[in-house]
Amino acid sequence: MYEIVLKYACPVSDIIAEDFLFMRIQLSEHFTYRKLLRFTLPSVIMMVCTSIYGVVDGVFVSNFVGSDAFAAVNLIMPFLMVLGAVGFMLGTGGSALVAYTLGAGSEKRANEIFSLLIYVLIGLGAVFTIGGIAFLTPMSRLLGADETMLPVCVSYGRIVLLGLIPYMLQNTFQSFLVTAERPQLGLYVTIAAGVTNIVLDALFVAVLQWGVEGAALATILSQFVGGAIPLVYFLRPNSSKLRLGRTSFHGRALLKACANGSSELMTNISMSVVNMLYNWQLMRLMGSGGVAVYGVIMYVNFIFIAIFLGYSMGSAPIVGYHYGAGNRTELRGLLRKSLCIITVMSVVLTAAALLLARPLSLIFVSKEPALLPVTIRAFSIYSLSFLMVGHNIYASSFFTALNDGFISALISFARTLVFQVAAVIVLPVSTAYGPPWWLPRRWRCCCRRRASWASGKSTAMRKEARM
Repeated sequence: MYEIVLKYACPVSDIIAEDFLFMRIQLSEHFTYRKLLRFTLPSVIMMVCTSIYGVVDGVFVSNFVGSDAFAAVNLIMPFLMVLGAVGFMLGTGGSALVAYTLGAGSEKRANEIFSLLIYVLIGLGAVFTIGGIAFLTPMSRLLGADETMLPVCVSYGRIVLLGLIPYMLQNTFQSFLVTAERPQLGLYVTIAAGVTNIVLDALFVAVLQWGVEGAALATILSQFVGGAIPLVYFLRPNSSKLRLGRTSFHGRALLKACANGSSELMTNISMSVVNMLYNWQLMRLMGSGGVAVYGVIMYVNFIFIAIFLGYSMGSAPIVGYHYGAGNRTELRGLLRKSLCIITVMSVVLTAAALLLARPLSLIFVSKEPALLPVTIRAFSIYSLSFLMVGHNIYASSFFTALNDGFISALISFARTLVFQVAAVIVLPVSTAYGPPWWLPRRWRCCCRRRASWASGKSTAMRKEARM
């Protein structure tokens, strides 16, 4: 990917050979384009691998269980993501604070804050697991699950929630491993977790035919791998600057970490809320098929967005360190270089998404020919968002690294909630005058029938109420 992004940067093979095996770049160094790409490349690859491994569940469920089960999984997934969002908050916000503290020369305090955040995360994970299981059934109904989809949603959700703590730890440690100057270890852990997920998905879903339960079991076992390895690494003596150990309660630091990471918390919660609204609208207008199409777009979207997320996550500790050290010249240089890289990435990814819309859609809906045309068209339109989303993601991450949680949260709030919620609510109003132009004819007819049925049912209910 990066040989396309910046041809003048060193060859990818050299990056892998030097950075992964021999060369260790410290946060205190001056970062050129070459060095910046080297340091962030493991995080980019890690996030791409994470997204691909997340897609695996969808591929196996859609191809071996069916589109209805696939729709049910995507219906309950936003609720599960909301519960796991705290891991992103404490990971991103906490790593920014820890990097700042290291830059200020307080290594002992940095380790105490790091340990406190991990212990708090485990406690919150236990509470959210119990609460999530208790509210799983009513939440599934609230999200629009019918009697066919409800048991699938509940069954999948209960199993996945058992792995909530390792899932939160995995997300948190991905950020802290970069801060500890060990992004390579984060990559290796992600690969190990991903391979585990793929192998177990193939075994449980394709061979043993355990359905969505098998996919859920494969997911939580891979999350245990991704969460346990870094936990053991930081608990044992290591050569990095961070280690889990005894701590004391740093209330201000905990609040600061939460404030710093509020943008990531807001992003994940907002995305989940928007996904719930999308699923509700699509169930109303197009049924489970519409939810399945949207699920395909979201799965593929994760792969492209992961590149921006990986770069932002990899560069954030650098920004935080130099901000803590008071090196304003280096900060301005990092911002300028990063914006150039993000811009080139945006153009390349948009072009790639448009060219790959059909083959990527075929991975999920090859056995559902009725869903293929609308999936291709919808994803082609969605691909245009890649032109700007990278700048937004990086801007939010940059302010988080500067420990300015308010501006970071404001950017994320506008991107993930305000504009999207308005669009999801307002744009479907056009169906009152006719279905969207980009839908195939059979889908437009389906929307008209559903709208007519809904209108007739509403009229009948009003008449009954008057009687």
